[in-house]
Amino acid sequence: MLAQPSADVHVWPVRDNIYMIVGAGGNITLQTGKDGVLVVDSGLANMSDKVLEAIRSISKGPIRYLVNTHYHPDHVGGNEAIRKAGSTISGGNVAFDLGANASEGAQVIAHENVLNRVSAPTGKQSALPTGGWPTNTFVDNEKKLFFNGEGIAVIHMPNAHTDGDSIVFFRRTDVIATGDLFTTVMYPVIDTAAGGNIQGIVEALNRIVDLIIPVYGQEGGTLVVPGHGRLCDLGDVINYREMTIIIRDRIEDMVKKGMTLEQVKAAKPTFDYDPLYGTSTGFWTTDMFVEAVYKSLKK
Repeated sequence: MLAQPSADVHVWPVRDNIYMIVGAGGNITLQTGKDGVLVVDSGLANMSDKVLEAIRSISKGPIRYLVNTHYHPDHVGGNEAIRKAGSTISGGNVAFDLGANASEGAQVIAHENVLNRVSAPTGKQSALPTGGWPTNTFVDNEKKLFFNGEGIAVIHMPNAHTDGDSIVFFRRTDVIATGDLFTTVMYPVIDTAAGGNIQGIVEALNRIVDLIIPVYGQEGGTLVVPGHGRLCDLGDVINYREMTIIIRDRIEDMVKKGMTLEQVKAAKPTFDYDPLYGTSTGFWTTDMFVEAVYKSLKK
């Protein structure tokens, strides 16, 4: 058991040099080693001190990379503090002016759409301080890194939870950090205002399942760090995917029959899954999920 940095934030070992920090907003994944520390997501802004304390309880090495899975504040709020606590690797083919924002602190990696949504000109979200913006973005399907002796793939999942979601696949240790494409504590969050779509959620879950190699007959194999909730493996992701597909298909059938949103809600298409994922309070209720699925399918 690792020493815990506070009563609010907890550190759990995942596998080898991969760790999971919970309690600071969205789950945070760490990779440590001789090259330094790579962080996936940064939690809420007001939890930054505790997150840094948690990171230092695992490794005193320099924080080199921070990868954002998407733009929501519970996953990027601590960007500025964690970036400032780190340092960018320079040298090699980096022989030019990185710019004031990129030359100091850790490198912040995200899909281009994340930068578009956290930067002021877009008007799509209350902007993060410029010190928390991504400093290294990509527009293709995948960005590849090699760090601490391991290949790491940052894979974009278009128009799913948002339009800028990525998963982070640690290939040697066989661990996937999913961001909010997969959680264990709520129905899929579909941010339709930011390009989210139920069909993209299903496609993303299919892709995650395809990447997982299980140990048949027992728990284990590829391990999955969800955006919220406990550490998982293949069975957990498959159960969540099947729930998502079943509810999507039910609502899709209702849409084809010409039912209104209120009629769909009254039919309770999530009824049998509500004990696991449903809620009538909080930031993402069952009604909000049903409405997002309905709007996705009406498009």
